[in-house]
Amino acid sequence: MAYLVHQCQQGNSLINSTIYHVRQAHFADCPRKTFFDDDGMFRTAFKLRAVRASYPELCKQMKGNPHYRILGGQCAQQTLKGVAESFASFNQLLKGFFKGEGTRPKMPRYRKKGGLAPITFPAQPLKFEPETGACRLTISLENKQFVKDEFGLSEIWINGCHGIRSEQIVEVRILPRNGCFYAEYVYKGQDFQSDVDPAKALGIDPGLNNWLTCVSTVGKSFLLEGRKLKSINQWYNKQVAKLKEGFPQGFWSDELATITEKRNRQVRDALNKAARFVINYCLSHKLGTVVFGWNQRNKDSIAIGKRNNQNFVQVPTARLKNRIAQLCEQYGIQFVETARLLHLQVLIPRPRYYSSVRWRKTRQLGTIWHKSTPRVI
Repeated sequence: MAYLVHQCQQGNSLINSTIYHVRQAHFADCPRKTFFDDDGMFRTAFKLRAVRASYPELCKQMKGNPHYRILGGQCAQQTLKGVAESFASFNQLLKGFFKGEGTRPKMPRYRKKGGLAPITFPAQPLKFEPETGACRLTISLENKQFVKDEFGLSEIWINGCHGIRSEQIVEVRILPRNGCFYAEYVYKGQDFQSDVDPAKALGIDPGLNNWLTCVSTVGKSFLLEGRKLKSINQWYNKQVAKLKEGFPQGFWSDELATITEKRNRQVRDALNKAARFVINYCLSHKLGTVVFGWNQRNKDSIAIGKRNNQNFVQVPTARLKNRIAQLCEQYGIQFVETARLLHLQVLIPRPRYYSSVRWRKTRQLGTIWHKSTPRVI
C-alpha cells in the first residue's frame, strides 16, 4: 500500500512537471495581442493557438526528470502518453471553437500537489502467478534500493483477476480512489457471433422510478426499477449532509471518502447488472436491434422540479447507455440511439413488473404536449 502511494505520487509529480514544461514552451513561443476590453481598459493576452506536445518529444525531453526515472521507463511513458492525449484533445476542441462550435477550451491544468495519479504498467515486464492469478509489478532500477530500505520489499505483488488468461492481459492500471487502490486489468476481448434477428428490436426508454422501460417487437416488455438506486443516493446525500454540517464549503474527510466509495460501488454494480440483463434478454429472445431513446444535455437542461432534478441527475443513465452499446457491439447486436420524445400513447402489453405501475397518457395538440392525470393499470 505504501509503495503504491509513493508511485502514484511520483506519477502525479511527473504529470505536473510535463504540463509545466509544455506550457512554458508554448507561452515562450506564443505571440501576444493587445486590445481594449468592454470597460475601455487596455489589455494584453496570449493569442489562442494549438499546443505542440507530441508523445515522442515529451519522452525525449522528460527522460532525465527524477520522477520519470523513479517510475521506470515503460510506466513513465504511459503517463506521458496520457499528457500528450490531453493536449491533443485541447487542440481538437480549439479547432471546433474557431469554427464556432462550443465554448472556449482551457489548457490541461495542474493536478493537486502531493495528490495521487493513476499509473499504468504494460503487461510485457509483469509476471503472473498461474495458480493464484497474482501479479508482480515492476520496480525501476533507480527505485529498487529505495523500496528495499524504505518499505522492506524486494518484490511487489497484487491480487490478480479471474476468468482471463495472462497472455490476454495488455496492461494493468493502478487507480487510487477515495483512500482505496483498484487494480484494473485491460485484456484482449473477443467478439461473439450471436443468433439474433436484426428485424426484431427492443426499444428502451430511460426514466427515474422506472429506470428502463423496455418494449420489444415480439410483444413482450419489462421494466427495470430505479427506486432502489434512488434510495442509495438519498441515503448517501443524507449522510453527506450530516457529516458536512457546520463545516465550510469544500470540506472533506476520510469518512466522507468511505461512504462515497461505497455508494459508487453500489451504483457501478447496479449499472453493470442492468446492462447485462438487457443483453441477456435480447439474446434469449433473438432480438438483433436495440433502440435507445436519448436526448443530449438532458440533465443540465431539464426542468422537472427541484426534488426530481436532484434525483434525476444522480442516476448514471448515460453510463448505462454506453455500457449497453459496448455489450451490443461485442455480441453483434445493432445499437441505435434516437431522440427521445414524450411518450406516445400506444397499445402495449402490461410490463412484467412486481408492483403497480403508474402511466401517463399523452396527447399532441399542434406542437404543444399536454399530460393528462395519472392512472394505475
